Amino acid sequence: MEEKKFVKFKKEELGVKEYVKRSLGKGRISDVTIEYTPVGEKIIVSTSKPGLVIGRKGEKIEELTRVIKKRFHFDNPHIEIREIIEPLFDAKLVADEIALSLEKVGSLKFKVIAYKMLQQIIGRGALGAEIVLSGKLPSERARSWRFAQGYLKKTGHPAKVVDRAISQAKTLPGVVGIKVSILPPDAHIHDKITIDSIMINKVKVNANISHPSQPHEESEENIEKKVKKKSGGLQNGSA
Repeated sequence: MEEKKFVKFKKEELGVKEYVKRSLGKGRISDVTIEYTPVGEKIIVSTSKPGLVIGRKGEKIEELTRVIKKRFHFDNPHIEIREIIEPLFDAKLVADEIALSLEKVGSLKFKVIAYKMLQQIIGRGALGAEIVLSGKLPSERARSWRFAQGYLKKTGHPAKVVDRAISQAKTLPGVVGIKVSILPPDAHIHDKITIDSIMINKVKVNANISHPSQPHEESEENIEKKVKKKSGGLQNGSA
């Protein structure tokens, strides 16, 4: 019985998230999370366009709150807006933007749309990005097209820092699937090695610890040779 209650609870939660995304519009919402507090339910909406989501004097938020409370039987829902500063680093917003462009312009210009978006992402400073389009592009036979640039981890622990999202575009030939993966510039990569002055000094210290006698022996030999050469020159000159 507990399992059934949990599944039902998650289905209702998913229904709230999907309803919020549909109501506020495609391409505006990145993610919707729900937190349960003692005073009620807090619905956090992540968006790059908070003005359009909130509406004039907050009318859209008020209307959405009333509908959620009545339709999904929430006790005291409260909608909080979280602004996304850089939308080009958010995979969901990028995927929705590509979908809207394909629906508006058409699927024949999918290469132009994908390459343009890829250049914008990398131009903003992203370490890597990948766009995969699947569908009837441009012929009647469905296939996949991949557009990638930069560094992007696919497996292992570093792959967890890659932001991934999917979307769909409804075009005249059919539905086009869109997959976007972005590695933001501030992502911490565990296996990345940066060669700077600190790294070079560490290598020098480790080399001296591993072979402490070799540098001293070489330096002493060089000093002795220089002294002999200098003394020999002085003797010849004095003679």
